[in-house]
Amino acid sequence: MLEKITQIFKVKELRNKILFIIAILVVFRVAANIPLPWVNSEQLKQLFDGNQFLGLLNIFSGGGLSNISIVLLGVGPYITASIIMQLMTMIVPRLEQIYKEEGEAGRQKFNMWTRWLTVPLAVLQTSAMITLLKSQNVFGELSAFQTGTIIIIATAGTIFLMWLGELITEKGIGNGVSFLIFAGIVASLPSTVSQVFFTFDSTMFFTYLMLLVVSLVTVAGVVLITEGQRNIPVSYAKRIRGSKTYGGSSTHLPLRVNQAGVIPIIFAISIMLFPGMVATFLSRVENETVANIANGVNDLFQNQLFYGITYFVLVVLFTYFYTAVVFDPNKIAENLQKQGGYVPGIRPGKTTSEFLYKIMNRITLTGSMFLGTIAVLPLIVQGFTGVSALTIGGTSILIVVSVVIETIKQIEGQLVMRDYEGF
Repeated sequence: MLEKITQIFKVKELRNKILFIIAILVVFRVAANIPLPWVNSEQLKQLFDGNQFLGLLNIFSGGGLSNISIVLLGVGPYITASIIMQLMTMIVPRLEQIYKEEGEAGRQKFNMWTRWLTVPLAVLQTSAMITLLKSQNVFGELSAFQTGTIIIIATAGTIFLMWLGELITEKGIGNGVSFLIFAGIVASLPSTVSQVFFTFDSTMFFTYLMLLVVSLVTVAGVVLITEGQRNIPVSYAKRIRGSKTYGGSSTHLPLRVNQAGVIPIIFAISIMLFPGMVATFLSRVENETVANIANGVNDLFQNQLFYGITYFVLVVLFTYFYTAVVFDPNKIAENLQKQGGYVPGIRPGKTTSEFLYKIMNRITLTGSMFLGTIAVLPLIVQGFTGVSALTIGGTSILIVVSVVIETIKQIEGQLVMRDYEGF
């Protein structure tokens, strides 16, 4: 490991990328500690103590919500907009054509529409958050001007974080949105550990022990499904040009058990949080029917059994969905055929595409079920112990471990590329 770290800082381009990302994360943490005006800080602290829903929201705001900072929404609206746009590609063929067939220009256009959609979603989520916090006396009576000011600042904060995330992504080391969420979780780690240390209760020793075991199992499970892959053998036909022979070699095509990485977890929790926020916003409207429906939705999402089942199903579905987005068996089969490669025993072209699709579906089933089980495992433990912090801890571990693994792979890939260049 020390040798790898030394290599990283020897390569000027890679070193500059890492230092740039660290600088961006510092800017993000500074913004996450600049509070909005008119906040009752004492009431805010009481509200966050033991509140699971706000704890999950705080994870996806990168820690900005616990301070009611100018970036209190974090990248949540951007994630929601990305989900909506990805789903639209499956409904609107023209969008799918723009995203997949028009190359870089099409993806840039698609990303621009995602950014535009983020703005109204940020306004809606800020309004719902203000309504929620006013009901808990975190905000006092706000005038129309004060409310509008908070909405504008929070929306601008989300756009600012979206820009920072895209800057990180452009550097080619990991996903920028995942990095921001990761930074918020890691930043809250010292205070969480110190709180557990100072409030240690010897009568809850076995509860803490179970928390440690669940954490270790979650880490091991995430590493296992992230690193697991199925190798498909690939052979290349011999080609004779003049007096030289090309090809004739054998290699393999690695299919990862979890092609989607940490994205299904982020998508699933974003979807889980969105109905609750909208319901909170609508629960205070004057129409009694709408208010009753909104309160019913709130009560439904407070039910641990419903929450756990829905969470599990969404993780499984989003694993399949995102795998379909990033893995195109038709394109892989076409590229293999162009390069003279084939899977032994499988005809090139459409048959190879169908074979890859079948194999990918099978291994994704294993990966998605395992990922979903790890996601709800803290909920199961919470049912036996009653410690609500386990849920937040489990989600945090899933994100942190996945982001760390993906980042290490990106850095190793860049090191290998430079080793080849040097050779």
